[in-house]
Amino acid sequence: MVSSPPSRFRSIALIASLVAIVLLFAAWTEATRPVLGPHSRMDLARFDRANDTLEWVVGTYFTTSGRCKGCHGHDVQGLASVDAQGTDVNLVDDWRSTMMANSARDPFFKAKVSHEVLVNPGHQGGIENKCLSCHAPLGMHEERLLGHAPFNMAMLDTSKLGNDGVGCLSCHMQSPDESGHVFSGDLEFHPAHVYGPYFDDQINPAIMEFFVDFTPGYGEHIVNSEVCAGCHTLITETLDLDGNITGDQFVEQATYHEWKNSIHSVNGTQCNTCHMPRINDPIILAAEYAFLNPQTPFGKHHFAGANVHMLELLKANREALDLRATEVQFDSTIERTKRMLQDRTLNVQLSLIGRTSDSIFYSLHLENRAGHRFPSGFPSRRAFIEFIVLNAEGDTVFKSGRTDSSYEVEGHDAGYEPHYDMINRTDQVQIYEMVMGDVFGNPTTVLERAKTPIKDNRLVPVGFSMAHPSYDTTLIAGAALLDDDFNYDSNGMDGSGTDRVDYHVALNGNTSALRAFATIYFQPVPPAWNDEMFSHNSTEIDSFRDLLDASDGTPSFVAMDSLSVGPVGINEHMTDHISLFPNPAVNGIVRVEATKGDRIELIGLYAADGRSVFVQKTPIANGIALQLPDVPGVYFLTLRINGSVILERVVRP
Repeated sequence: MVSSPPSRFRSIALIASLVAIVLLFAAWTEATRPVLGPHSRMDLARFDRANDTLEWVVGTYFTTSGRCKGCHGHDVQGLASVDAQGTDVNLVDDWRSTMMANSARDPFFKAKVSHEVLVNPGHQGGIENKCLSCHAPLGMHEERLLGHAPFNMAMLDTSKLGNDGVGCLSCHMQSPDESGHVFSGDLEFHPAHVYGPYFDDQINPAIMEFFVDFTPGYGEHIVNSEVCAGCHTLITETLDLDGNITGDQFVEQATYHEWKNSIHSVNGTQCNTCHMPRINDPIILAAEYAFLNPQTPFGKHHFAGANVHMLELLKANREALDLRATEVQFDSTIERTKRMLQDRTLNVQLSLIGRTSDSIFYSLHLENRAGHRFPSGFPSRRAFIEFIVLNAEGDTVFKSGRTDSSYEVEGHDAGYEPHYDMINRTDQVQIYEMVMGDVFGNPTTVLERAKTPIKDNRLVPVGFSMAHPSYDTTLIAGAALLDDDFNYDSNGMDGSGTDRVDYHVALNGNTSALRAFATIYFQPVPPAWNDEMFSHNSTEIDSFRDLLDASDGTPSFVAMDSLSVGPVGINEHMTDHISLFPNPAVNGIVRVEATKGDRIELIGLYAADGRSVFVQKTPIANGIALQLPDVPGVYFLTLRINGSVILERVVRP
């Protein structure tokens, strides 16, 4: 028979149990309190890190973004990296679906490197190492700093540092002394130092020093354009067609120097003003350290540019390309990129110049709103104008810049399309682009063969000057140099950041109302640019060709304007049926009288830009008296006499 334990032992056991429960509850913090079954927020944070696809690698000098994500990624406690509305603004998740994050996995990049090597196999090492210095900077510069063999594409295949793309430390570890002074991927780093926009007394440096062995601190260059300079101005050596170094150099891209040669470099507008939009909400910077003082302003790591097509291609092939962002994250970056293109790139205005019996004349004014050229960056990128005029029945009267089923611009000349000041044929189209020329002055898309730009009419930023010290790095080339309104205002002053394209449209007897549409589109990888590369074969080229063929290559919409005008046909034989005086109408009143007793009907009055304006009219003998608007300018009167339409021009001084 088993006896029961004495009551005092039961009391002790009960007290011990109660104490244990009290201690357990006392040990719970906001981070350790169960919120999902037995799991605390801290547990969930660990699970989140364990399930994330970002690599966690610690090298001798650098570490991957996966390690940074532990503090600067999504906070499952909902305390860090959230704005005043509770929206998650963590740096890592915004970055991971950008072209920067995927620069080393970009299939176009890999195909182009393969193409360059196939054309110049004797320079394979130099080509690959130079390209990887910006597309895989952590992998390339880790090997360089270690004194190892130059980093190449074969090494990239197995390099987790390299495949991190333009990872966190690619920017945040750059030396403040060299930023803005080194280019072409020749980046210099300050090992073990991480620079940000906050001073030591605003943050707690000891945390990062202890756990990550990096010392954080303030770096003015991090919030300025200088930190972008090292990769966004790239100068390459020129090779002749036999692969020999000529001693010439070619500016493959100069986005940083384009910014230098603009008003934005002197008015405080930096690269991150647009590409890393700041908010003034107080933000806790690190997860699991809720005691940290919130900081402001906070720069969102959006890195939105213009490359919608490539982002959509990446999203559609996430698994095949082994990408580390979700569809939702790609959708966010794509939407931000569309907004950047449509809201912060161009201002356009379509105006009516005038009309005759057989033609109508339009003027399209474009103003670059970007802090650099548009397009900018890699030479494949182009923008073009689609201009269409329709009659009242919706039939096409004129078209320029339409694309075919392969997304190539109709009428594109062999080689390249010249810059136009005036377009009057359907096989003419305005394309804003840079066309590279080889040692013989022929167009080429082989970067290593580029010696000089044959054409560069990409829209320059406001404030751009041919007298600027950076002009030798940001040349205008080709017929745009002879265009007296390319970057010149109406007073002949340069720096307008504008261009004007006139369209002279033959009406061929069309007398109906007309509606004109001017639309600007952007293409990052146009078909004509790929022709030379696709004449070669390699695993990378063939793979990209397949991905590109399967993608939607519809050009990205940037901006548009439209203009409607009334019936525009002029019957010359009817002009002697009216008398219009005085013209110019000094006091704003013009008399329109019928000379042969006909009935005159006013159809409309249009300003010089084609927009309908209000006019007061008073009946008089044999006609009408018109009170023009107070605004001086040229106006067009559309009249009907005996069923025939007549257009007259009147000037209000």
